[in-house]
Parts: sequence; C-alpha cells; structure tokens
Amino acid sequence: MLSVITKYFNYEKYDVTVCPIVDTGVYCEEVKKYVNHYSPIISYHGNLISQLWNRVKYKLIYSILPLKWVYRLFIPQGNDVEIAFCEGFLTKLLSNADLKSKKIAWIHTDLKDNPWPIELGIFNDSAEEGDAYKKFDKIVCVSDTVRQSFYELYTLHHKAITIYNPIDVDDIQQKAGRKSKRNDQAIHLISVGRLVPQKGYDRLLKAVKRLHDKGYSFQLTILGDGIERDMLEEYINGNDMHSYVSLPGFVDNPYQEMAASDIFVCSSRAEGFSLVIAEAMALGIPVISTYCSGPNELLQKGKCGMLVDNSENGIYHGLENVLLNKEQMADCIEAAREKIFGFSPTIIINQIEALLDD
Repeated sequence: MLSVITKYFNYEKYDVTVCPIVDTGVYCEEVKKYVNHYSPIISYHGNLISQLWNRVKYKLIYSILPLKWVYRLFIPQGNDVEIAFCEGFLTKLLSNADLKSKKIAWIHTDLKDNPWPIELGIFNDSAEEGDAYKKFDKIVCVSDTVRQSFYELYTLHHKAITIYNPIDVDDIQQKAGRKSKRNDQAIHLISVGRLVPQKGYDRLLKAVKRLHDKGYSFQLTILGDGIERDMLEEYINGNDMHSYVSLPGFVDNPYQEMAASDIFVCSSRAEGFSLVIAEAMALGIPVISTYCSGPNELLQKGKCGMLVDNSENGIYHGLENVLLNKEQMADCIEAAREKIFGFSPTIIINQIEALLDD
C-alpha cells in the first residue's frame, strides 16, 4: 500500500520522509524511489562495529530509552504532519512525541478480532492502547468494518475515518502480463501472504488434505514467507502432499502466478483490508475467503466472491463447492471488477491529501 501511495503522491505540494525504524521490508527499495528515506537501524551487514552499533540502537529504541527520547534522538524533527502508518510500536512512539505537529494513526487490521499489539506486549492492555490513540488528531481505518471495531473498542467516533488502500489496477495487470491459464486438467488454487498464524494456512492445508483424500483433483500454491514456514513444510512432508501443494516462498511479482490460477483463497483468521484479495479481484480471479471484517466488505457480503465460515470446515466446504462447479463463481468476477475501480490511486490520494490539508 505505501509503495502505491508514494508513487502517486503530489511532491510539488508535499515534502515526504518515510522513516522505518529498521531498514527492511519487501517494498523498501520501491518506496525509496519516490520519497526522502531515513532509518535509524540499517539492516545491511557492514563491518563489525556497524553491526554492534545497530544492535545497541535496537536495544535503546525498543527496550531501554523512554519513548520521548527515542522520538527526539532517532526520528527526523520539524514535521508539520506525522503519521504512525502501522499499529503497535509506531503508534505508541508517536503518542509520546511532542505535540507540535498534526498526528495521524493508520489502522490496517481489526483490533477487536486481532489485538496483536496487546498480545505482543507493546501495550499492557486496551486501556493503555486507547490512551495512545486519544493523543492523535485523526485515525485512519482501511475499511468501514475496521473503523466499526475501533468504535466498539475506543469510542473515538470524532477522530476515526475510513480511507481504503489504493489499488493500482493498471500496474497489476501490466505485471501479470499475458500468461495464460495452465493447460492441465487440475483446478489451480493460489494464496499469497505472510506465513504467520493470522493467515490461517495451517487450516488451509488441513482442508486441502481432506479434499485430496476424498479424490478431488487440484493444485495449491502458497506464495510468501514467514515464521510458520517450517511448521507448514513439516505438515506437507508428514502427509505426503508435495504432489498437490507447493510453497515457493516470497516472489517479487506474484501477479503472473495469480493470473494463471483459477481460484484465489484467503484463509485468514482476521483481516483489515486484504490488499491481495483486491489484487485478485483486479485480475479477474474468483475469490474464496473466510468470513472476517475486511474481506466481508471487499466482497460485498458475497456479491463479489464467496465468503465461508471462518474455520477449517468452512474452508473445506467452500473449496469443495467450487471444485464441484467452478462456473458458479462467474457472476462474481464482473461485480468484483466494478467494485475495484473505486479504489483507484487517484481517488484514494485525493482523500489522503484532503486529510493532510484539513
């Protein structure tokens, strides 16, 4: 999302600096093309002294120094607007900053269903997290359902607004190219995301094993990497699933593989605005997703894709229905294409600029 925003921003009007604490991320180099970029901790492997100094800074920032001092020592100063573009540590950091600039927080997930900043101990409890958000001028939620959950948690109705993630349809389709569907008889399923518990790939593997054992023919590809890779590979190895499941890892351009697939599957336990579902919609790929806040809204309660119960059984039965009759998803494709053009970068950037200028 940030790479699309930075690509289309109006730099004649705004001077933008992106400041990740650690200089990592799959789209980091893309963002650097368009904006000023500063990071307190450089991730590349320099000499031993540089590596040791990075470790010291990491400890100082995340464990030792009061956040007011982290802000003063490590964050560029003199900004008119400061944005915590992710929940958790960045939100807590800017909530402790000097209140001279306009402060905006961005929320990408349903904090009611997925309270990960509290689970990781960034905030001790919801009261502390709520107090942090009270210090922001505006809170941007990436979907109406994320905003509704935020209302229910913290009742900051006057501060929270919805701005969807921008979807660069032309760029996605260009990167997908003209790769045709595979010429074998199997139905090709694809999922793209981090291999983390939130994404529910453990449930997806169990569901597809049940389908394969029942005699259904298909191929599943999961693109992405993360902390659950070893666990997922162990399950695939232990159940002899290599003939119909593959985990190629992270790829720079997933769109060619997506465009050559028949069905996109989202097995997430919780989602805010699922960017990859929106990208599948832009490519005209039918989507099956578990029922959770962001996908519900994106798929318009089933008009633009299939929503299934948020469980292993829900994933299993949804996939079985499609494997029995793939054509039942045809009506969703056109509705999805119409929906996705409401997320064009021009529309979303105009909304962001209106927020900054308010």
